[in-house]
Amino acid sequence: MTASSEPRYVEPGGLTRVFNRTVGGLTRLGLSVWGSRILAVRGRTSGEWRTTPVNPLTFEGQRYLVAPRGQTQWVRNLRVAGGGELRVGRRAEPFTATELPDQDKPPVLRAYLRRWRAEIGVFFQGVGPDAPAARLAEIAPDYPVFRIR
Repeated sequence: MTASSEPRYVEPGGLTRVFNRTVGGLTRLGLSVWGSRILAVRGRTSGEWRTTPVNPLTFEGQRYLVAPRGQTQWVRNLRVAGGGELRVGRRAEPFTATELPDQDKPPVLRAYLRRWRAEIGVFFQGVGPDAPAARLAEIAPDYPVFRIR
């Protein structure tokens, strides 16, 4: 976690909201933008499907979801639900999710930054894919990572 006792969360700004709506709309139509998917997870209190665009990462033969903005609602819902769906157009791929412990996150974060830095780098506190392993380990608690199957 960050120096404060509050979990890290970066609220999306206006430009991010427009970008997410655009990518989400295209993905819902079946046009994946650079591998984008619509993450669908049941709400932890309502039980209703909640959706948001995400960028799944394939790394060393495994698939991951990384939360670059921190402790988002989808992260909280996924922790409770234990799985959800990745959607593109009408196709829905059910999955189960396991959250990684902080010590296992640095190589996944490095790969995520390599793949998606142009889109999400602003959320990584100036840390890039070439950062020392110790720096990635330092920020790991602020970035939930889930292995999906």
